[in-house]
Amino acid sequence: MDLGLTGKQAIVCGASKGLGYGCAASLAEAHANVCIVARTQSVLDESVAQLSALGQGEVTGIAADVTTAEGRDKVLSAHPETDLLVNNAGGPPPGDFREWGREEWLAALDANMLAPIELIKATIDGMIARGYGRIVNITSHMVKEPVGLLGLSNGARSGLTGFVAGLARDVAASGVTINNLLPGQFDTGRLRSNHKKFAERMGVESSAVRERALSQIPASRFGEPEEFGATCAFLCSQYGGYITGQNILLDGGQYRGLI
Repeated sequence: MDLGLTGKQAIVCGASKGLGYGCAASLAEAHANVCIVARTQSVLDESVAQLSALGQGEVTGIAADVTTAEGRDKVLSAHPETDLLVNNAGGPPPGDFREWGREEWLAALDANMLAPIELIKATIDGMIARGYGRIVNITSHMVKEPVGLLGLSNGARSGLTGFVAGLARDVAASGVTINNLLPGQFDTGRLRSNHKKFAERMGVESSAVRERALSQIPASRFGEPEEFGATCAFLCSQYGGYITGQNILLDGGQYRGLI
């Protein structure tokens, strides 16, 4: 299937590994020109080399922290005309809300709400002018089914969800779509790190937490970054133009609600 992405310029944040990397790989395979953004230069360089080996679209990398104005400016000055924007940032650590102060809350909001909004603000008018744009925000299935230990993430990502719900309708007629992808439990370093932290709090082995998590997923497995990336690429494609303002769950059936 030709996704119609040949030559489109994509910025994918948090893309040196995990779900962001999966999205970047799928977009590169669809012949988009992909700029991946991450904070660690050495890991970024390795990921650029791996993605370039796919032999499809041009792949570049920028080491930057998009939670800062300086980091965003560095990325946007290198790619002033962006057709596809994938917002992604690692979630804040789990914990007890009684232990979080203003500093922890502001850090969570900067990473998981305010930085994506700033990147959207910087790119969306160009998309509207060109008559084509796709914005995908990687949030979390916890937006649908919050867990107390992930309160920082729940709060910040829910704020972004509310913002997108209004904006997506305002720009829909301009050929620009905005959607959120809500990953459940994907087999990434982030998932393994969370399992380890949960295990430490519970006083059990990480393997026990992992097995318990698997038992809650009807598909009986964790997701793979490649299938997450393929969904992102479809939303970015010429066939995704009638999907906007949506929160799309990829969780193996774990969420049991109707809406």
